[in-house]
This record gives sequence, structure tokens and C-alpha cells, in this order.
Amino acid sequence: MSAALKTKLTLAEYLVRENAADFKSDFYRGEVFAMAGANRHHNAINENLSIKIGGKLEGSRCRTYSRDYRVVIDRSGLVTYPDLLIVCGEPIPSPQDPHSVTNPTVIIEVLSKTTETYDRGLKFKHFQLLASLQEYVLVSQTEPRIERFTRQADNTWILTNFEGVEQMFSMTAVPVELPMKDIYRDVTFDPNNE
Repeated sequence: MSAALKTKLTLAEYLVRENAADFKSDFYRGEVFAMAGANRHHNAINENLSIKIGGKLEGSRCRTYSRDYRVVIDRSGLVTYPDLLIVCGEPIPSPQDPHSVTNPTVIIEVLSKTTETYDRGLKFKHFQLLASLQEYVLVSQTEPRIERFTRQADNTWILTNFEGVEQMFSMTAVPVELPMKDIYRDVTFDPNNE
């Protein structure tokens, strides 16, 4: 007896399904990956970032987009929903997906136990293929810690760590500086949570 072959979707088939779905899924090389739900702390951090960064960018040529906006990486074929992204200038959609963007300046991911390895590894590798991307930011939800990766002129990335609620978090790609306590407002940390 032979195993049944898994049918792969085209990008067009995925987009039809995704636009009608009640939940979000990523797409890569014909496969669809359902996104895990976020907990209260994840949502609080994401909303705090969206509100605070959005306010700082008001009146500029940059704006934030929430986790409901897809990013398409044409060079690798990944279609995904970052937690928060910043686009400076006009958003450029993928030719195959008018409800997406291909030119984020900053991508922010709030880490969780189920996504941290992927966010740090393979997903970051895909994001590095975006010529527009200048910063990739990873935000812990288990401790007050943010890691900011900044693209250099030679396409290497420099890591800057921000730790503790008394610190200021800043970005270099956009004019944003925020107290860490504002990012972690309404979030309590469990010392037993690793």
C-alpha cells in the first residue's frame, strides 16, 4: 500500500482559501501552515507597540500595519503575517496578491514558545531577502527584552539588545524611541516561565 501524496496548492489557490478563511495561515512552497493563536500578553505587547510606534510616526512617510497584513517574499515564495510591520513610502503589493506588501522597512515579531525558533531562524532568513528591510525586531513576552537586528551597507546584520523596563528602546530605520515600560504596559512576568 502506498501513502497518499499531499496535494500542494498554488499561490492563487492559497489566496482564494486565505481570503475566505476564518483564521490566518502562512504559505510556503505549496504548503499552508495555520498560525497559532496569541495569548493575552502577546496581544498586549503587540497593541502597545502598534499604538506607540504609530503615534511616533504620525505625519511622517512611514506607518505601521498590524498582524492582519501579509508580507510576500517573492524571492523565496513565503507569504506570512508578521505581528507588526512598518512601511515607509507607498506599500508595494505582490503582483499575485493585492492584499499584501513586499517592501516593509521594519518587521517586528513578538516571540512565543511555539514560534521563537522559527522567528529567529528560517523566518529571519526569508525576511533578509527583502531588499527594503532595514530592521528586524524580536520582542520577548516572558521578560522585558527586545533584540533589534539592523542591516548594514554590506548586508550583514548588527544585533542591539534592550533589557529591563527602565530602558529606552529605539530604532534607527525610523525615528522611534520608546520607554520599555510603555511596550510592556499591562504585562506581568512569571519568574517560573522560561
